Amino acid sequence: MFNYEEELEKFQPSLEVEQVEDAVNGNDLPDVTDILKDVLKQIRG
Repeated sequence: MFNYEEELEKFQPSLEVEQVEDAVNGNDLPDVTDILKDVLKQIRG
């Protein structure tokens, strides 16, 4: 039978996930609010 406790102890997160997380958190990308503010500025002149 499968021992969940034992398998959880062996678990190690994938390096790829950590690398993606660092890349995403490292970028200063605009969010929807920033984009809407820019669009409103352009519309208003």
